[in-house]
Amino acid sequence: MPVLHERILSRRARVAVIGLGYVGLPLAVALGEAGFTVAGYDLDPDKVAGLRQGRSHIADIPASAVAALLAESRFHPSDDPDILHGVEIAIICVPTPLSLGKQPDLGFVLAAAQHVAAYLQRGTLVVLESTTYPGTTEDVLRPVLERGGLKVGKDFFLAFSPERVDPGNAKFNLKNTPRVVGGCDPESARLAALLYEQVAPCVHVVSSARVAEMAKLLENTFRHVNIALANEMAVLCRAMGIDIWEVVEAAATKPYGFMAFYPGPGVGGHCIPIDPHYFSWKVREYDRHARFIELAAEINDRMPRRVADLVTDALNDRRKAVRGAQVLVLGVAYKKDVADARESPALKVMELLLKKGAEVRYHDPHLPSVVCNGATLHSVPLTREELERSDCVLVLTDHSALDYGMVAACSTLVVDTRNALKGIKSDRIVRL
Repeated sequence: MPVLHERILSRRARVAVIGLGYVGLPLAVALGEAGFTVAGYDLDPDKVAGLRQGRSHIADIPASAVAALLAESRFHPSDDPDILHGVEIAIICVPTPLSLGKQPDLGFVLAAAQHVAAYLQRGTLVVLESTTYPGTTEDVLRPVLERGGLKVGKDFFLAFSPERVDPGNAKFNLKNTPRVVGGCDPESARLAALLYEQVAPCVHVVSSARVAEMAKLLENTFRHVNIALANEMAVLCRAMGIDIWEVVEAAATKPYGFMAFYPGPGVGGHCIPIDPHYFSWKVREYDRHARFIELAAEINDRMPRRVADLVTDALNDRRKAVRGAQVLVLGVAYKKDVADARESPALKVMELLLKKGAEVRYHDPHLPSVVCNGATLHSVPLTREELERSDCVLVLTDHSALDYGMVAACSTLVVDTRNALKGIKSDRIVRL
């Protein structure tokens, strides 16, 4: 039995989490609360400084949890890679964005791998959590780690376990969501599974890292495709004078064979708009095309323009031009109740409306400022006066804290892309 096996069970294994964002910080906190001593490495000095002072930049992680681990000396955040010296488990949780040409950008993964390789010692377990295409762990990460002469399966261990973080989800979190683990060899898989068993309710081990990587892409592509279907149905239903929201609600009464997905102004966040592109890019190596997935991306990417046109048409119906119109946007985060505007379709809609000549303001209780069309915009208070002076109020993110009753009562026109004003009947409300 490897020494690391016993050290994991006894919580004496020294763990490093590389990348302290939406994935890495919750994992670091969970491991610390499970009894491990965790080194957290991140390139952002401001983020690290805040964590050292007991502050949390992730809404789902309370500052009290960070402060408690600091007080117990179980969490050591740093922007100095030397903190990786002597670690026995290194978990990589860095971003995997797309390039401008919508191809995978593994720059952060490669940089993290190089840092880990510089401190790699015999018996170390390295786990990649960053979402990526099948083959990344074996074909990209492994060669970097083996350059120093140590070999996977013999001298150190390497596995992939996809993150399953859903920001703002009050029901499911890291501690009650099953994990998938795939190793580059059986012992790597066994050790990685043992580690995650200390913080997760269930660990499903698959035959390889490639299978685990593909499973993550399937999860997010499933959502991407079904959202595209809902968006396409919304466009068709509107043309036929049918309420898509009532249609989905009716279909959802079926207890089997149907899962409710809802239309919206597009898709956002780090996963849904990005991960399907990783898969469609990879399959081109096999002289194949993921036509179904690419069509879904096309539909979802088109939604911000459809919403901007919907606003234009709604204003025209009221004898008001979009140029010069006062448009108040409600919600710019990519999903409700989170402070995250990554890839947010709301920003794309706002940019399109600005290009059409509209004067755009926004209110978001979670995001005091955002950059849109090259300029920094600041959230305005949601007041009766703001609503009354707006020619159109556009709901793009249905945050729970907003007073939609006041929105309906004080607005001359509301374009609702999230069915946030459900149950309110008014000819002043235009739904997607």
